[in-house]
Amino acid sequence: MGALALVASIARLHIVAIGAMGTLTFGFAFTGERPWLAAVFAALDWFVVNLLNRVVDLVEDQENAIHGADAVARHRGLVLAVGMVTLVASLVATSLVAPLMLVPRVLFHALGFAYNWPLPGGRRIKELYFWKNLASAAGFVLTCVALPLVGAASVQVSSATIAVTALFFVLFELSYEVLYDLRDVEGDRVARVRSYPVVHGVDVGWRIARGLMLSASTLVFGAFALGLVPWRIAIMGAAPLIQLAWSVRVRQRGITSRDCVSITWVGVALLVGWHAWEALGLPGA
Repeated sequence: MGALALVASIARLHIVAIGAMGTLTFGFAFTGERPWLAAVFAALDWFVVNLLNRVVDLVEDQENAIHGADAVARHRGLVLAVGMVTLVASLVATSLVAPLMLVPRVLFHALGFAYNWPLPGGRRIKELYFWKNLASAAGFVLTCVALPLVGAASVQVSSATIAVTALFFVLFELSYEVLYDLRDVEGDRVARVRSYPVVHGVDVGWRIARGLMLSASTLVFGAFALGLVPWRIAIMGAAPLIQLAWSVRVRQRGITSRDCVSITWVGVALLVGWHAWEALGLPGA
C-alpha cells in the first residue's frame, strides 16, 4: 500500500482523476453521450504532464515537503522516461483511432512543455505572474471541453452554453490553482515562481481564491436564470460553494498538501455523484 500511495502521489492521481472525470462530465453535458475515449486520453495527458512537472519542480517540491519528491529525485531519469514513452505511444494511438483529437492533445502538451521548461526568452510559463494560473486553466479547457467536443458525433447545446460553461470552469479551476499556490508559498519563493500569494501575500491569496469561487457560482446560476445553461450544468455551481465553506475551516489552521489532495478528491466524488444522478433520471437530469 505504501508503494501504491507513493506512485499515486508522484503521478498526482487526484489530478489525473479530476481531468478524466471533467472530460467525461462536460462531454456528456454537451453531447448526451459519455466520451470514454476522450476521458482515457485526458487521463493520459494529465499523467504525462504531472510526471514531467514532478521532474522539473524537484527544488520547490522538496522545499514544500511534497510526498514523493525524494523518490523522484532518486529516479529522475526513470520518471522522465516513463512520461515521454507514454506521451509518444498515446499520440501514435490517437492518430490511429481518433486523429481529430490530436489537435487539442498536441496543443495541450505544447502548453505543458512551455509551462515546465524555459521559453526562448529564458523563462517558463510557471514563473510568469498571472499567466502561470491561466495556462493551467487552459490545459483543463483543452482536455475537458475541447477534447470531447472534437470527438463528438453531434452537440446538443448552443455555442453560448459551451462558452458560459467553459468560463465557469475556468473561474472554478483558477480557484484550485490559487489554493495549491497557497500550499506552495515557500517552495515557490525559492523557485522564483510569482504566484499571487508570493507577490501579494497569503491573505490576498485567500481573498482571490474565494472571489474566484463566488464568481464561478454566480456566473453559472445567473446563466441558468437567463436560460443560457440547463439545470444539469447549473447545479455544478454548488461545487464552488462547497469548496468555499471548506476553505473557511482550512484558512484558520493553514492549508496543507493533504488538504489540496483531499479537496480535489471531493471534486471527483461530486462528479461521480452527478453522473449517478443523471443515470437514475432524478429531477433535473
